Amino acid sequence: MSGLLPVEEAQARTLTLRTPLSPETIAFSECFGRYLSQPVTALRDQPAAALSAMDGYAIRFADLPGPWTIAGEVAAGAVPSRALGPGEAIRIFTGAMLPEGADTVVVQEDVAAKGATLTLTGDGPAARGRHIRPRAGDFAAGAPLLDAGARLTPGAIAAAIMAGAPAAPVHRRPRVAILSTGDELVEPGRPLAPGHIPDSNGAMLAAMLAAEPAAVALPLHARDERGTISNILRELARHHDVIVTIGGASVGDHDHVRGALADAGGAVDFWRVAMRPGKPLIAGTLGEAVLLGLPGNPASAFVTATLFLLPLVRHLAGARDPFQPRGQAPLAVPLAAGGDRRDYLRARLDGGALTPLDSRDSGQTRPLIAANALIVRDRDASARDAGALVDYIAIA
Repeated sequence: MSGLLPVEEAQARTLTLRTPLSPETIAFSECFGRYLSQPVTALRDQPAAALSAMDGYAIRFADLPGPWTIAGEVAAGAVPSRALGPGEAIRIFTGAMLPEGADTVVVQEDVAAKGATLTLTGDGPAARGRHIRPRAGDFAAGAPLLDAGARLTPGAIAAAIMAGAPAAPVHRRPRVAILSTGDELVEPGRPLAPGHIPDSNGAMLAAMLAAEPAAVALPLHARDERGTISNILRELARHHDVIVTIGGASVGDHDHVRGALADAGGAVDFWRVAMRPGKPLIAGTLGEAVLLGLPGNPASAFVTATLFLLPLVRHLAGARDPFQPRGQAPLAVPLAAGGDRRDYLRARLDGGALTPLDSRDSGQTRPLIAANALIVRDRDASARDAGALVDYIAIA
């Protein structure tokens, strides 16, 4: 459609409005979900020595099938006091260092100890090196483990610590302000006068951002007054990296976000995207802050936040790939032809198949309860039969 940006171009332009935030170093106990500002390279071998993988006895494979003379014991964290000689066995526990001279561990279930004599009662190890974790079997010093921009998952945190990193080098968390606009909106829990509705969008976006590395301020509300909105935007830009407005992004007499942004000294980079729902989307800047003006209908706000706000926050937090990946799944039911914009249809992925939800009304919130996916249907897409593969984006 004339004057509407394609979704991918709009997403790319949003990310160019500001570079990732400055790096900082934080404790591993605080870094879950953050993005690395620099690569993590192993500073040590892991394990740093050959270790036993089981409780049992360290032996020489050549001495099988025994018997052996028990010559000592080594526990995890201890250093073996002596080397292993021919015909000897040393009691060893999981995670303990292998004594010099030993090349195999026989598990305790396959042997019996009587005094200082150890005899084989089971099959014993089938090959040299059984039940041993070799030195650097996980990784060696100098090995690249995590790239810059990688998300610190629990597994990544464990690997970085084991690699010898003293702390986590990450990007600063974006500070995000949420501003709902509209005379009809009332704070949740307050009595409603005729024509008023509860403000659900502010809490919804805050919940969406709760899983992201962002510092989110409590949602604010402004009436449909251009001067009021302008003053609030100017103040928010002083303390936040991202300002998200909800509502007031269209062309009605009471849609003031674009004008208020200009009055505050900001600039619009683009307005209106070729998508449904969510066409009247604003992206711009005000000082150092990026402003995203989302539509006010709940489904529109949800979809545009998924496609633009969450990737922007991840980008500023240093993510290498900030966009939610697409998947493919078959349709459980037929799907009608698309229209003149890209559609993001609320859907339910269940049993490996996608069912579009009946309602396309972007003002309804009930479909958001059931939806766990957005079917991505390109402009002028043809009708699809049940079983046809379609693209989708997973949502919470």
